[in-house]
Amino acid sequence: MKILHVITRSDLGGAQSVVINLANTMCFDHDITVVAGENGPMWNALDDRITKIQIREIVREVSFFKDTTAFLKLKELYSSLNPDVVHLHSSKIGVLGRLAFPKSKIVYSIHGFDSIRIAHRKFLPLEKLLKNRCKAIVLASDYDKRNIIDEGIINNLHVVYNGVCRPQMETDLSIEKLELYDKVVMCIARISPQKRFDSFLEIARLLPKYAFVWIGADKKYTNLPSNVFCLESMPNAKRYIQLADIFVLPTNYEGVPIVIIDALSYGKPVVASEVGGISEIVRNGINGYVLENNSDSFAEKIKYILENKDVCKNFSDKSEQIYLGSLTIDEMVKQYYSIYKM
Repeated sequence: MKILHVITRSDLGGAQSVVINLANTMCFDHDITVVAGENGPMWNALDDRITKIQIREIVREVSFFKDTTAFLKLKELYSSLNPDVVHLHSSKIGVLGRLAFPKSKIVYSIHGFDSIRIAHRKFLPLEKLLKNRCKAIVLASDYDKRNIIDEGIINNLHVVYNGVCRPQMETDLSIEKLELYDKVVMCIARISPQKRFDSFLEIARLLPKYAFVWIGADKKYTNLPSNVFCLESMPNAKRYIQLADIFVLPTNYEGVPIVIIDALSYGKPVVASEVGGISEIVRNGINGYVLENNSDSFAEKIKYILENKDVCKNFSDKSEQIYLGSLTIDEMVKQYYSIYKM
């Protein structure tokens, strides 16, 4: 099968992780091409068997000239490749791609419908207009499916949970001075209003005997609490999860965050905000807690888990079981392949 993946940006985020995992897994048996804008780190994460095409005019912001040029280049590319499936990722390329490619070939993945429904509602009228311009719309959670139906988009909907690879434990990982603390609380996310870095700092102040590690900073931050370690973005940051005792994610909106799936794959308890589809994989009192965005509540649950050894162990075991049950790459690939063949 000849499969063309198209995504707007080539940085390293949740949507890009799905592209990387699908492409790298399927390239052994299929002809895979990945198209994106920018010259980001995603390219280096793709297998050498994959054809990689950068179209500089594919950009996140709306630009009549660049969008028109990108549209024409996508049509030209389709004519030359003639793929069996065109898999679109992200709302911007979801618009351009559904206009440029034949409806019968398109699978469109929405990696977190709340980003459209809440943060970027300007795209919602276009989503409704183009709702039938593809053979399948794939959501990352039942939560997203309910919300997209509420917005009047009801046909050809599928739910596929994102999958991640089973982690390889490393023996040479370290963060300077982390050993001074008994327990490690970790978050991996970019610093933005969505991700509530300020809440993370408040929680750290409430629990000064634990180390709090945030990976994903865009710059060096000063005047942080002494127990906070703020590291800049890095490739394959998830491997540092093995250093954590618990994973946290304070956030305003999400689909089903890849980073939480990564944490489950490492067998870590999770405390996260009760938004999006997080509660579908983090189950209260089973492998962690989902909470309202209140720093005191976060601190209370983190402390409860870390200071009760049996609870922490049980939550860890359950996290790994949930991962193995439905969140592996093999399971994700199997479900997407069934959709591709429709």
